[in-house]
Amino acid sequence: MHEREFRAFVSVAEIGRMDQAARVLGYSQPAISYQIKCLEQVLGIKLFTRDSTGARLTREGRMVLPSARAVLALIDSMKDVCAPS
Repeated sequence: MHEREFRAFVSVAEIGRMDQAARVLGYSQPAISYQIKCLEQVLGIKLFTRDSTGARLTREGRMVLPSARAVLALIDSMKDVCAPS
Protein backbone atom coordinates (compact mmCIF):
# COMPACT_ATOMS: atom_id res chain seq x y z
CA MET A 1 0.00 0.00 0.00
CA HIS A 2 1.24 3.42 -0.95
CA GLU A 3 0.42 6.97 0.03
CA ARG A 4 -0.81 7.80 -3.49
CA GLU A 5 -3.31 4.93 -3.30
CA PHE A 6 -4.70 6.23 -0.01
CA ARG A 7 -4.87 9.78 -1.39
CA ALA A 8 -6.70 8.56 -4.48
CA PHE A 9 -9.13 6.52 -2.38
CA VAL A 10 -9.93 9.35 0.04
CA SER A 11 -10.28 11.89 -2.77
CA VAL A 12 -12.65 9.72 -4.78
CA ALA A 13 -14.64 8.95 -1.62
CA GLU A 14 -14.98 12.65 -0.81
CA ILE A 15 -15.62 13.90 -4.36
CA GLY A 16 -17.60 10.94 -5.69
CA ARG A 17 -16.06 11.02 -9.16
CA MET A 18 -12.74 9.62 -10.34
CA ASP A 19 -12.25 12.21 -13.08
CA GLN A 20 -12.68 15.11 -10.67
CA ALA A 21 -10.48 13.47 -8.02
CA ALA A 22 -7.82 13.00 -10.70
CA ARG A 23 -7.98 16.68 -11.60
CA VAL A 24 -7.63 17.73 -7.94
CA LEU A 25 -4.66 15.40 -7.39
CA GLY A 26 -2.99 16.28 -10.70
CA TYR A 27 -3.27 12.79 -12.19
CA SER A 28 -5.07 11.33 -15.16
CA GLN A 29 -8.35 9.50 -14.60
CA PRO A 30 -6.79 6.16 -15.66
CA ALA A 31 -4.03 6.69 -13.08
CA ILE A 32 -6.61 7.19 -10.32
CA SER A 33 -8.53 4.10 -11.45
CA TYR A 34 -5.28 2.13 -11.34
CA GLN A 35 -4.45 3.34 -7.81
CA ILE A 36 -7.92 2.32 -6.61
CA LYS A 37 -7.58 -1.07 -8.33
CA CYS A 38 -4.20 -1.66 -6.67
CA LEU A 39 -5.58 -0.81 -3.23
CA GLU A 40 -8.58 -3.06 -3.82
CA GLN A 41 -6.29 -5.93 -4.80
CA VAL A 42 -4.09 -5.55 -1.72
CA LEU A 43 -7.09 -5.32 0.61
CA GLY A 44 -9.03 -8.03 -1.20
CA ILE A 45 -12.23 -5.98 -1.26
CA LYS A 46 -14.18 -3.74 -3.60
CA LEU A 47 -14.03 -0.14 -2.38
CA PHE A 48 -16.44 1.51 -4.84
CA THR A 49 -19.37 0.77 -7.05
CA ARG A 50 -18.98 2.66 -10.30
CA ASP A 51 -21.57 3.88 -12.75
CA SER A 52 -22.11 6.73 -15.18
CA THR A 53 -22.86 9.17 -12.36
CA GLY A 54 -19.67 8.48 -10.41
CA ALA A 55 -18.26 6.23 -7.71
CA ARG A 56 -19.96 5.33 -4.45
CA LEU A 57 -18.31 3.65 -1.49
CA THR A 58 -19.23 0.07 -0.82
CA ARG A 59 -19.94 -1.05 2.73
CA GLU A 60 -16.32 -2.18 2.98
CA GLY A 61 -15.12 1.12 1.53
CA ARG A 62 -17.03 3.02 4.20
CA MET A 63 -15.38 0.85 6.85
CA VAL A 64 -11.87 1.46 5.44
CA LEU A 65 -12.25 5.23 4.92
CA PRO A 66 -11.59 6.34 8.53
CA SER A 67 -8.40 4.26 8.64
CA ALA A 68 -7.23 5.65 5.29
CA ARG A 69 -7.78 9.18 6.57
CA ALA A 70 -5.83 8.32 9.74
CA VAL A 71 -2.92 6.93 7.69
CA LEU A 72 -2.81 10.13 5.63
CA ALA A 73 -2.93 12.27 8.76
CA LEU A 74 0.07 10.36 10.15
CA ILE A 75 1.97 10.71 6.87
CA ASP A 76 1.24 14.44 6.74
CA SER A 77 2.31 14.79 10.37
CA MET A 78 5.61 13.03 9.66
CA LYS A 79 6.21 15.27 6.66
CA ASP A 80 5.55 18.35 8.81
CA VAL A 81 8.00 17.19 11.47
CA CYS A 82 10.68 16.48 8.88
CA ALA A 83 10.19 19.68 6.88
CA PRO A 84 13.12 22.10 7.03
CA SER A 85 12.44 25.12 9.23
